[in-house]
Amino acid sequence: MGGYVLIENAPLGQRNTLRVDARARLLAEVREAAKLPELLDFPVVRGGPLLVLGEGSNLLFTGDFDGTVVAMANRGVHVEQEGGLTRIAVAAGERWDDFVRWTLGQGFAGLENLILIPGTVGAAPIQNIGAYGTEVAEFVESVEAWDTKERRVAVLDREACAFAYRDSVFKHEPGRYIVTAVRFALPRTRELRLDYAGIREELARMGVEKPAPFHVAEAVVHLRTRKLPDPAVIGNAGSFFKNPIVDAAVGEALKREHPALMAWPGTDGRWKLSAAWLIEAAGFKGQREGDAGISNRHALVLVNHGKASGPELWAFAQKVIAGVDAKFGVRLEPEPVVVGCG
Repeated sequence: MGGYVLIENAPLGQRNTLRVDARARLLAEVREAAKLPELLDFPVVRGGPLLVLGEGSNLLFTGDFDGTVVAMANRGVHVEQEGGLTRIAVAAGERWDDFVRWTLGQGFAGLENLILIPGTVGAAPIQNIGAYGTEVAEFVESVEAWDTKERRVAVLDREACAFAYRDSVFKHEPGRYIVTAVRFALPRTRELRLDYAGIREELARMGVEKPAPFHVAEAVVHLRTRKLPDPAVIGNAGSFFKNPIVDAAVGEALKREHPALMAWPGTDGRWKLSAAWLIEAAGFKGQREGDAGISNRHALVLVNHGKASGPELWAFAQKVIAGVDAKFGVRLEPEPVVVGCG
């Protein structure tokens, strides 16, 4: 069919980076966003559960999906120049890392700290992806989506997206919006973010004294490659647990009791705690049960050592959550979307 391809009883094992075997009643690979209304009006699709899937790098299947999985596969980048600011409209199906590298090659600044994050451009604002002191929300001007509730194309500006830490309106209203494109506003020059997680040290190791955005990107690639397991080598979805946000009194008390705790006071009076530190201090780094476990390279990463099922991975994640809660009184939350756990 023009604009999309339909597959019944579709296997999803190669469409999620945790390599969980799961199936979808129907998979729709959409190459033209304008065809979404036609697709969603099919009787077999209309009224049933919908799941929008990018590269599957931010979800865990705990069972089969008895509905329609929509995989946006549209492509395209459109550039508009206005003074020192450039607006770039990018189709949802473009790979995020490819887009970041393209912006660097074109001489744009801003996204260098977000290089090597797996996934698609359309998924970036949903999760408000972030790394090394930068969140994508800072550079999103608007998001274009098909509103399944009002059955129309919606353009949500940055405020309407309600961005927060690993959060957005798209997560609060799951299934309502199918992101079709994202418009970014990128400068040519800006102050670089260097004060996070070893970037300055890595630049010094590289012998770079006056860094440009592409130097920062190279430093981040080195850091991520050393710290995070490659999904192509071992199944994982990157950081599986959010850094918890706690009231100042809780943060201060934990810091007094555990001076080595990595924690950062926020501007709103609350504290962000390092989930990786909490998990490692609770003894879970490198642990496994069967093929489900926590990476021995980074405590935030839930890994599939081979044939772990979705329920097995989710059970191990819950064991980690319970263990950290018992030791520190802090409850971790998963970063990825957990599909099928009720």
